[in-house]
Formats: sequence, structure tokens, C-alpha cells
Amino acid sequence: MTRLEEAKKQYAALGIDVDAVIETLKKQPVSLHCWQGDDVKGFDQDGPLTGGIQTTGNYPGKARTPEELMADMDMVMSLCPGMKKINVHACYAIFEDGEFADRDKLEPKHFKKWVDFAKKHGMGLDFNPTFFSHPMANSGLTLSSPDKSVRDFWIEHGKACVRISEYFAKETGVPCVMNIWTGDGLKDIPADRMGPRVRYKESIEAILSEPFDKNLVKPCVESKVFGIGVESYTVGSAEFSLTFAATHDGCLPLMDNGHYHPTEVVSDKIPALLAFFPEIALHITRPIRWDSDHVVLFDDETREMAKEIVRCDAFDRVYMALDYFDASINRIAAWSVGLRSWQKALLMAMLTPNAALKDLQDKGAYTELMVKSEEVKTLPFGDIWNYYCECCGVPADGEWFAKVQEYEKDVLSKRV
Repeated sequence: MTRLEEAKKQYAALGIDVDAVIETLKKQPVSLHCWQGDDVKGFDQDGPLTGGIQTTGNYPGKARTPEELMADMDMVMSLCPGMKKINVHACYAIFEDGEFADRDKLEPKHFKKWVDFAKKHGMGLDFNPTFFSHPMANSGLTLSSPDKSVRDFWIEHGKACVRISEYFAKETGVPCVMNIWTGDGLKDIPADRMGPRVRYKESIEAILSEPFDKNLVKPCVESKVFGIGVESYTVGSAEFSLTFAATHDGCLPLMDNGHYHPTEVVSDKIPALLAFFPEIALHITRPIRWDSDHVVLFDDETREMAKEIVRCDAFDRVYMALDYFDASINRIAAWSVGLRSWQKALLMAMLTPNAALKDLQDKGAYTELMVKSEEVKTLPFGDIWNYYCECCGVPADGEWFAKVQEYEKDVLSKRV
């Protein structure tokens, strides 16, 4: 008996059909974020990152053009199993023939190349307005600014993004998740906490007043506990964003698991929100102390988040997207480690006898629950993971990194 056959046999003894699990997982889209490839630079400005965003490191070979960025994403997708979507920020508009449109004037035509790229791969697209790295964001306040002209500029940007999101969905046939996040806040203790939040609320409402098909566009609001340069006060706090989503029909809460206090875990929040919201969205990252944007690993919280999606039978209710940017290491490897780690977490969750474990909890058999939960951890998961990669036509562990090294030698090293 081969190792794979023995592994399948062990899982079958727990009532788990490995092949059925793999067929299900292959159909669950995970949104791959474009901004890992060029350190959140985008194509619409040449200045530094501002507005609570910072990328550290200067590893050689970052993408400099739309063509290079898409080629890098092609490489990543060839190394990672499962269904993908592409997640684009508005600052990645692609202008041609000397044309330029400021963010309040963006149109679907400025993202046609992204649509063509998605269609080539049979994928959907997600979208994010870009409320940072722009002269109109230099004060640290955008949608919450006391300056009406600033608010109006960013409201028009948000409305343009709604129209672009609907264009994405119509062109690809896949709903587009449009996430609203700003770094609005103050460096030191505010004299007025409510005023900015009222303005922020009214601004988001104005953006969402733009007509759109709720079956095609899934607007979200994302919170953050604080940002660089706005350490004392964040307008879009967890309480604000969650309450906004709960009180505005068709608006989803989006949780980035790096946007909470260090002892909070999003894995616990997923079932809490699913008890009330028909759909939710996630930005999956790896927080370290105050930072939220490290490469996703196959660590405890990553596995726990995946477990809750699977245990809640919520694949059709949770929109999953990666969100991190590390410029200190090979960017192709960073992308691939993160996506492969999240796929591993989902696979492990699906290979867990969740119904049996729930039954033990309901019976109060806590000793047996602990014993069985620990025994599951030493099942031959690695053999099934490599089988999943084979089924998806991508390299297994121990094989894919050599392809990254070859790509770095042949492609990335020539970008000077």
C-alpha cells in the first residue's frame, strides 16, 4: 500500500472522503492581491506610500509595469493550488497613450487590461478604492476630513470604484467584493472623536448611494485598530465598521486579522458575525505586534480561521482574500507561501472530523474531545496536501521553490 493509500484509509476511518474534500476545495476562490508584487506602489503616482501604509525592504526584482506584475502573478498562480480571484487596488489603473485620470475620474476603461487578464484565467476580480498615497490624503483624513472639498473628492473616487466594480462583475460573471478602508485618524489624542466618525459615516453612505446591483457588487467596510502616523485615534474602528455594516443593507463587514488588538483573534469573530450576517469578507494576513502585513504562514490562527469557515459550512458566505506586502524577501515566494499556507489551512480543516468533535462537545465529553482533537493533528496530512497539489497540476512541497529561484535568475534579476 502506498503512503497516499494509507493516508486515505486513515481519513476514511474517520468518515472523511479525501477525494470529495479535494473536489470541494478546488472550487473555493481565494483572492490574490496584486499589491504584493510591487510593494503597494501602483501605477498612478510616483511618490512614497502615505496614509498609514508602509512597506519595508528592498529585495531586487519588484514589478515595475503592469506587464511585469501580471507575469509575476501568472508565475504565482502556476505554483499554487485551488481557484483564484484577483484583488486590485484603484491605484493600479492602467493608462495608455499618455492619458491620465485622477482617482475621482477613474473609469472602467482604465481597468480593461485587468479584466482581460482575469478572463484569460477564467477568474473574477475584487476591488479596493485607494484612499492613500495621494495629495488629497496628506492630512491623514479623507472621507472624515473637516474639509468638504477633500471629502467630496474621495466620495467621487468611491462612487467611481462602485461603477468599476460592477463592470468587473458583469465582464467576468463573478460578483466583485469592493472593500472600503481608509487610514483616517490622528497621531495624538483627539479633541473630537465623534465628529470625524459622523462625517465618515455620511461619506460612505454617499458612496453607496451610487446605484449598483447588489448581486454583482459586494461593498464592505474594513476596520483597523490604528495606523502608522495615526496611532492615537482611528476613525474606522471595529465598532464603527461593524455597526455600519449591520445597519446598512447590502454592506458587508470585512475583517482583516491584523487589524485588531494583539490578544483578539478573528477566528472567534467569524462564527459570531455569521450568526447575524448573510455574508462576510476576510483579508487574511499575519500580524506581528502592531503590524498586520506579514506573509501568511501555516500557523495556529491561520488554521483556526480556516476551521471556523469549514465548521460553519460557510464557503458560500465568506469571501476570502489575501492581504500582505513584504519587500524584504522574494516577492513571488512571499505570494506563494501565503496562498499555499491558506490552502493548507482550508484542506486541514476539511480533513478534520468536525461533526464528531461537535458531537463530543454537545455531550459534554470534554476529555475525549481534547484527546481526539490532539490525535487529528498527527494524521498524515502532508501526503494529502501533496496529492491535492498533484490534482491541481502544481508542484508539491519541496518542488516549487526551485521554480521561483529559476524565475528569479531568468526574470527578476534582469529588472534593474
